[in-house]
Amino acid sequence: MLRQRTIKARVSTTGVGLHSGQRVELTLRPAAPDTGIVFRRVDLDAPVEIRAQADRVTDTRMASTLTAADEGAGASVRVATVEHLMSALAGLGIDNLYVDVTAAEIPILDGSAGSFVYLLQSAGIVEQRLPKRFVKVRTPVEVRDGEKWARLEPHNGFRLKFAIEFGHPAIDATGQDYEIDFATTSYVKEIARARTFGFVQDVEALRSAGLAQGGSLENAIVMDEYRVLNADGLRYDDEFVKHKILDAIGDLYLIGHPLLASYVAYKSGHALNNRLLRALLAQPAAYEIVSFEQRRASARPFALDWSTA
Repeated sequence: MLRQRTIKARVSTTGVGLHSGQRVELTLRPAAPDTGIVFRRVDLDAPVEIRAQADRVTDTRMASTLTAADEGAGASVRVATVEHLMSALAGLGIDNLYVDVTAAEIPILDGSAGSFVYLLQSAGIVEQRLPKRFVKVRTPVEVRDGEKWARLEPHNGFRLKFAIEFGHPAIDATGQDYEIDFATTSYVKEIARARTFGFVQDVEALRSAGLAQGGSLENAIVMDEYRVLNADGLRYDDEFVKHKILDAIGDLYLIGHPLLASYVAYKSGHALNNRLLRALLAQPAAYEIVSFEQRRASARPFALDWSTA
């Protein structure tokens, strides 16, 4: 049986919010089978839980933000920039986890999912008694916004293909499209360390809008009009498009279970990724929830990283 997973022990770290600039304490705790991923704002007088679900995404400006409720007191309780942590959880096959935070944003750490992977691996990963459940796409679903688009297609595994186009010399000099099948390629080695990126000329406008307050060369790839400003350069030759794939993995994991699908996108982002999940969920005939009683019969998304699966 391909089983659900959580971590063995609680683990904590401290960092700064990319957009808020606030200091944040993050604690990851084991959770029982069928709990899912649950964020908890423990800085509030009475801690508030926010489930990692597609319908709880309420803001997609530069990040994916979850809100506790549509109305009432919970409508003002948020957790922002969840996509890098969600990406790491998907990559390591973590189904159930409590995420305690002391502010309204997940810490950016080094700007990738690599630090979260390290944190989860340090805590240890354990299989649980119940079978892992997957969302299996049965028919294609697509969303568009002008020239941008994203699509999910049937596939017995998890595969992504992404293309970018920024018209910037530093990005144009790298790979503009990338395709990866996690049955044969490691998420940890090939995707997890790809960092978020931004442009010096956009910083003033972003900060005026209350964004990018905590951004720096320590947690992002930063470019002027012509080149990358980070002294250590890029971690991957195609780090920009790989980071977009990293984001997409995190956004897509907000459906609540691992996907069995092929994701194909052109210039997609958090907003379009969330629209894609909502479009899928609005068509019950387009997907089904499946489990695998026999491992040999199971799909193999993230086969190289789900080491005990």
